[in-house]
Amino acid sequence: MTRIPDKAEILAWIADNPGQTSKREIAKAFGIKGSDRIDLKRILKELEQEGNLEKRRKTYRDPDKLPPVSVLQILEPTPDGDLFARPLEWQGDGPEPKVLFVARNADPALGGGDRILGRLTEVKGEDHQYEARLIRRIGANPHRILGIFRKETEGGRIKPIDKGADKEWLVPAGATHGAKDGELVEAEQTGPRARMGLPRARIVTRLGDPGAPKAVSLIAIHQHGIPDDFPDDVIAEADRAKPAGLGKREDLRDLPLITIDPADARDHDDAVFAEPDDDPKNEGGHIVWVAIADVACYVTPGSALDREARKRGNSTYFPDRVVPMLPDRLSGDLCSLHEGVPRACIAVRMKLDMAGNKIGHRFTRGLMRSAASLNYEEVQAAIDGAPNDKTEPLLNDVLKPLYAAYTAATRARHARQPLDLDLPERRIELSEDGKVASVRFRDRYDAHRLIEEFMILANVSAAEELTKMRRPLLFRVHEEPSPEKLDALRDVAAASGFTLAKGQVLQTRHLNQLLDAAMGTEFSELINLSTLRSMTQAYYNPENFGHFGLALRSYAHFTSPIRRYSDLIVHRALILAHGWGDDGLSPEDIDRLEETATHISDTERRSMAAERDTTDRYLAAYLSERVGNEFTGRISGIARFGVFVKLDETGADGLVPIRELGNEYFHHDREAQTLMGADSGLVIGIGQPVTVRLAEAVPVTGGLMLELLSIDGKTLPRGPSRSTGRPVRRKPASAQKKAAKAKRKVARKRR
Repeated sequence: MTRIPDKAEILAWIADNPGQTSKREIAKAFGIKGSDRIDLKRILKELEQEGNLEKRRKTYRDPDKLPPVSVLQILEPTPDGDLFARPLEWQGDGPEPKVLFVARNADPALGGGDRILGRLTEVKGEDHQYEARLIRRIGANPHRILGIFRKETEGGRIKPIDKGADKEWLVPAGATHGAKDGELVEAEQTGPRARMGLPRARIVTRLGDPGAPKAVSLIAIHQHGIPDDFPDDVIAEADRAKPAGLGKREDLRDLPLITIDPADARDHDDAVFAEPDDDPKNEGGHIVWVAIADVACYVTPGSALDREARKRGNSTYFPDRVVPMLPDRLSGDLCSLHEGVPRACIAVRMKLDMAGNKIGHRFTRGLMRSAASLNYEEVQAAIDGAPNDKTEPLLNDVLKPLYAAYTAATRARHARQPLDLDLPERRIELSEDGKVASVRFRDRYDAHRLIEEFMILANVSAAEELTKMRRPLLFRVHEEPSPEKLDALRDVAAASGFTLAKGQVLQTRHLNQLLDAAMGTEFSELINLSTLRSMTQAYYNPENFGHFGLALRSYAHFTSPIRRYSDLIVHRALILAHGWGDDGLSPEDIDRLEETATHISDTERRSMAAERDTTDRYLAAYLSERVGNEFTGRISGIARFGVFVKLDETGADGLVPIRELGNEYFHHDREAQTLMGADSGLVIGIGQPVTVRLAEAVPVTGGLMLELLSIDGKTLPRGPSRSTGRPVRRKPASAQKKAAKAKRKVARKRR
């Protein structure tokens, strides 16, 4: 009788030979013949019932392993350019294995979302479990939809949550992934877009109740593809980190550096200290220290932490949560300058003259100990004469010298004349159950401006230091407005009775003169909004093109390496330039500096869009109980399809559709950013005060629909309508043309 292998031997054979797993191949491998195959069949059946094997047609495989040939979905490339793939046939209970796609020269170019049939090879000792080779491409990148599922008798429909998406998607029976009615889901298009009828989709991910607390930010995170879970190797690497010691660092622990942050801040990445300069050559001058958490000593080039930080690019902030760039072990602990705890830092000592001009600086890698963790409100209260127990001992020796140095720096700022926009910022406050409790203006104190000014000085120092030492870095670039945008701003200014002169090299002081002229007038918000819209968007670049908005020749981000990868690059550049250690800018960092600049500029825009969408949804939820109420606001945008209004109370933006403006045709002037009624002559432009009625608020999309009641305090005129009730669609001068044509007809008849 042939010896029948035990279960362990069979499982080991299947694991070692994933391509030979039919019952016949297993029998052949162990020399089992004749009636002995009955016992082998019984053992395989038991292994299947125990969950150790899964039968696929006539073969067996370990359910916690992938088949040798499998359907894979290609993921977006990593910052290193590697392509990983998601196994669509994974059936195991644990996390799905990581599959690296290894391309051959003859393979077609693949991108995120492409589906392939791949041949898998199990690997050991790598950060991935399988490597895949292309057999054939079986699908392109499918269109993705995020929306609310509505269950029907057979399948259901998905209502997209994007503001601009008005078409529903049909989900056939068998493609619902078990989704429940009203659940938030992610789906992908199946088949080509149909010319007639609804497009079809299949649900791939269920995201739960869209009305649940914190679902609003979850929608934005998912919709914009923001990574919010740290891989295990990243967490493990962060957990292994130990506090940095003094070593070769400069000992700054006796310097009474303090942190000043919002009251609810979880981390503290910058600390400041100032004192009068005792150098007789700099009478009336100041010494200002800015110390920044030394993230570079924990996040080293090429590490798992570094790859993940670069991938994220920056932290993303929502009213109810933060998606951090670094794990909490670093961002909330080792790289946070907590009060009374020694912390590694990179610091700059800056010398200001009496007028606040920076006349020198020196960088050092040190070890500091924060003398106090303060918030803006208590610092301002102390300066205003109401110190508390914490600020009283620091008032004379720490706080007042800081404000004295800030006062001097303010004089230099006024001389430099950076762009001085007056656009109040609103803050959404949530209740414990995750609902909007209030929307109010953020308080702005001199304490805020003090920190901002000293951070700008430190950023300028970093850019100047690395430029002087001829070391590569990432500059923060803000280019001047385009001629076209400036012409549009001049048109708006002229229409409001102001002047922005032509024929001169534009400087921020020219824009400030315009803003000052409009201050206190009914056009103040219009001019501020129009000036903001004329600006280009700041970005990162290895080349220095200056910072127009701040009126600075050189500017780099140095002060927030916990939450911005750009700052970490600048820290590494300083380490390399000064020879402070082997954790400075690596050759790989330098080679891909331009690529990194583009990538983190994109992640910054992604975060801004996600934060804006989340704010819109929270505001729509907050206002949904006030549908039918009247609000005051100002026109913030003009489009061919309607008018955007920013509400005074909440800062929420809503749309007045063009059809709601009356029964006349409105001519859209894109350059002047106006709509003009063909019959009434009514001109609607940015900045005009209006009264509106809230017609609809849709929390899941963040959309607000408004009815326009009055403009500039006057009731909205209604143009004439045809008997059908449809608007008269003619251009502004069509009435005159029609009258002239009628005159010519009469003249011909008289002849």
